[in-house]
Amino acid sequence: MGDSKSSLVFLVLLLIVWFSGTSSDPHSLSYNFTISPWPRYGQRWCEVQGEVDQKIFLSYDCGTAKIKYMSPLGEKVKNMSAWETQTVTLRDTGDLLQEQVPDVTPEKHTDKGPLTLQARMTCWREDNGQMNASWEFGFSGQLCLLFDSENGHWTVVHPGGRRMKEKWENDRAVTDFFKKVSVGDCRAWLQAFLVCWEKMLKTSASPTTGPPTVKSSATAIKHITWILPMLLTSFIITVFLG
Repeated sequence: MGDSKSSLVFLVLLLIVWFSGTSSDPHSLSYNFTISPWPRYGQRWCEVQGEVDQKIFLSYDCGTAKIKYMSPLGEKVKNMSAWETQTVTLRDTGDLLQEQVPDVTPEKHTDKGPLTLQARMTCWREDNGQMNASWEFGFSGQLCLLFDSENGHWTVVHPGGRRMKEKWENDRAVTDFFKKVSVGDCRAWLQAFLVCWEKMLKTSASPTTGPPTVKSSATAIKHITWILPMLLTSFIITVFLG
């Protein structure tokens, strides 16, 4: 009987460690591009803001390739090798978006004016460790188009995004670029930066992931990972000792 109890205790502890170890803190990394195709004198043609858990940590000027650190988070990782590759990719993305503006601008907007193209790339890690990525595109503050980097699906959320969808959905090179940068580069940066960031982020406010649906699903998974060990423990005790 004593050996059975010892085996039971060991099994219960093993289950709890296994299930609780499958979760991790959710984090997100985003880059917001603002492209001004016809900039006024002194205006930047491309600006990028970087956010971690929706907190701004850098501002990048594509034209001058200068970075302004908006928080200690940027200072913490600026000497990492991933940091240099990040800035090159951000500049290349800005160049691509600027080149695409004439072909994706809504037909109703025919005059050169203050129109700007906005793009938001986000990659995030849920608290079950799963990684995801997506893009959002819009004009002058109006969200128009969504791109799911995981399945390559485009979704028009405003008529202004129809021309953009038609152009990019049929352009394999552009679609592949968006997928590569968000699924490949962004994820790699997030994982590399978190090595230095996680302690700093834990001392700040609770992290917020990208889309609200991610947060809700992550919360549900987190609850399950704690509930399952308790249910299994009760079941095992009932079977062995009932």
